[in-house]
Amino acid sequence: MSKEHDQNEEFLHKLRHSAAHVMAQAVLEKFPEGKLAIGPAIEEGFYYDFDLPRPLTPEDLQEIEARMKQIVQEDHPFEYREVSEAEAREIFADQPYKLELIQDILAGGKDEYGEAAEGPPKLSIYKHGSFVDLCRGPHVSNTREINPEGLKLLNVAGAYWRGDEHRPMLQRIYGTVWPTREQLEAYLHKLAEIERRDHRKLGRELDLFSTHEIGGAGLVYWHPKGALIREIIENFWRQEHRKRGYDIVYSPHIGRLDLWKISGHWDFYRDMMYSPINIDGVEYLLKPMNCPFAVLMYKTRTRSYRDLPLRWAELGTVYRYERSGVLHGMLRVRGFTQDDAHIFCRPDQLMDEIVGVLDLAFFMLRTFGYEQFDVELSVRDPANKAKYIGEDAVWETAESALEEALKQRQIEYKVMPGEAKFYGPAIDIKMRDALGRGWQGPTIQVDFNFPERFDLTFVGVDGKEHRPVMVHRTVLGSMERFVGGLIEHYAGAFPVWLSPVQVEIIPIADRHNEYARQVLQRLKEAGLRAEVDDSEERMNAKVRKAQLQKIPYMLIVGDKEVQDGTVSVRLRSEENLGPKPLEEFIAMALKAVEEKKNV
Repeated sequence: MSKEHDQNEEFLHKLRHSAAHVMAQAVLEKFPEGKLAIGPAIEEGFYYDFDLPRPLTPEDLQEIEARMKQIVQEDHPFEYREVSEAEAREIFADQPYKLELIQDILAGGKDEYGEAAEGPPKLSIYKHGSFVDLCRGPHVSNTREINPEGLKLLNVAGAYWRGDEHRPMLQRIYGTVWPTREQLEAYLHKLAEIERRDHRKLGRELDLFSTHEIGGAGLVYWHPKGALIREIIENFWRQEHRKRGYDIVYSPHIGRLDLWKISGHWDFYRDMMYSPINIDGVEYLLKPMNCPFAVLMYKTRTRSYRDLPLRWAELGTVYRYERSGVLHGMLRVRGFTQDDAHIFCRPDQLMDEIVGVLDLAFFMLRTFGYEQFDVELSVRDPANKAKYIGEDAVWETAESALEEALKQRQIEYKVMPGEAKFYGPAIDIKMRDALGRGWQGPTIQVDFNFPERFDLTFVGVDGKEHRPVMVHRTVLGSMERFVGGLIEHYAGAFPVWLSPVQVEIIPIADRHNEYARQVLQRLKEAGLRAEVDDSEERMNAKVRKAQLQKIPYMLIVGDKEVQDGTVSVRLRSEENLGPKPLEEFIAMALKAVEEKKNV
């Protein structure tokens, strides 16, 4: 990125952090007994967490925002000062959350947000006007740098203190601030578009999926139309994998605790795993990963160098614990199906296998309409090797192989220290949707450690036993998150090949119903998914209903269409293509399906 871009991002961060302090001042003026938690700048905005005597209302937000706009014009400089522990405790004597932060900063060398601070522990405050906050900054120099016309409070949400559901629930006020009113208006327009595309809202309207507290939070129920979309994706996925030399496997949903101890999950991943289940005196776990099961299948027979690579793909459902506060529709769940695969190969085959997965991942994503990507190379944190298993040499080999594959395909990437899995480094690919938002998708992980832990071998050309290398990978991510992302990417208007209903046939009057059913039969014979709306509603109401259901094609049939053997074609975009012979329409629709086009 350019130096100018970095400077602009730095200024926006200061601007938003400063606005958070101004908001805290306005809130404390309204609620003097209020308690302050933390208030960081975040991407595209800021928030502050408060412990207040009553729930906030929309009217409260309006008052707080109005007061903020007064404060920023009062010409208050932001003043930084380091303070002693005694002075800090005196300043924040009636702020219990700040006192806890002071203790943690001094004990662990972390800042008020729990992030590692540079150098020895120190306490610092920022003051503007009458307001003082525990803060390391940075901030703009003066409140007047905050343009009141670029400032907006957005909403209130609940947030547990320190993200711990056993700690107090606080009220989190979200806001945003931009240098100009025009930038703010553009951002608010984007927020409205995000709301319009919300997969939870569209999931209800289009009858695709649901979630149920009584059935268990974070578990997705696929309704017939959503299940059909998933089936289409999975069938396409299987077809493309078989073309590339993969075999499909299935594995159980639970495994003995001993298995997860050997793999290392029990030591490194326990917080994300559900408690053991006792069956006949033996402890089992719901699987959070599919990989140990692939390992066990590999060990069922002696493998030769001639057998490798083995590419085993699995649509495997896994279960991982997520805090209730972060669950979000299909995007953050507790049970999900990964489009997983595990490749067992010789070391000399590793590069070709990584490149092959990269090519497949980008092919899949582009087929589903994604064209922009952010690629990260997730490697070990060299300062905290205790978080990982295995020797330095195998990590260096694995990281080098992934990096070389990216360079071979001339893919731009960003190195992410500390983001590797506990057993190996990874290439993580995020696809950018129609609004430019990043969605976590494919991951490609190189693993020398599981083969060592499980004593995997193959017989080499020299007749001796050698270790294979494992490549763990997904090319979509999870079916839940991928479909949820597609809903938002397309705002529910899926390409023709993915639409659960591709054609809605709309007879103008009851006397046209018989012809409509004949058209329906022909469409089904051609392989198109169609239905007839023979309700008593007027034609325009039927058209509107089909548009709201995002159905790509509407075929209107009346006296003239019956007489001529045609259909009058309308698109969900409201474009009217006029009358067409039925076979001509079928050819057009089938071509759109084959080419995976949208209309």
